Amino acid sequence: MKLTKKEVLHVATLARLNIDESLIDTFAVQLGDILEYVKTLDRLDTAGVPPTFHAVDKSNAFREDRTTEHLDREAAVSNAPVEDDGYFIVPKVIE
Repeated sequence: MKLTKKEVLHVATLARLNIDESLIDTFAVQLGDILEYVKTLDRLDTAGVPPTFHAVDKSNAFREDRTTEHLDREAAVSNAPVEDDGYFIVPKVIE
């Protein structure tokens, strides 16, 4: 299966890719080959197979939110390389 130039450009637009005009034919063949391979999945009997959203079980790795005491200013700036009157001094990055 070979995709048309229009289809390749459409896919490139959706993927926000700028592709060189000379590569469109190559991509058309390669994408067509990929689609042909994926079509082999149509031969599988998937009746009774529940939909899968993730290949492996996922769980939230975040901790539970808890209210705690805040860090006082002296402790916060105690490891700062440069500090002035309780404030971090950092290099200017925008001119």
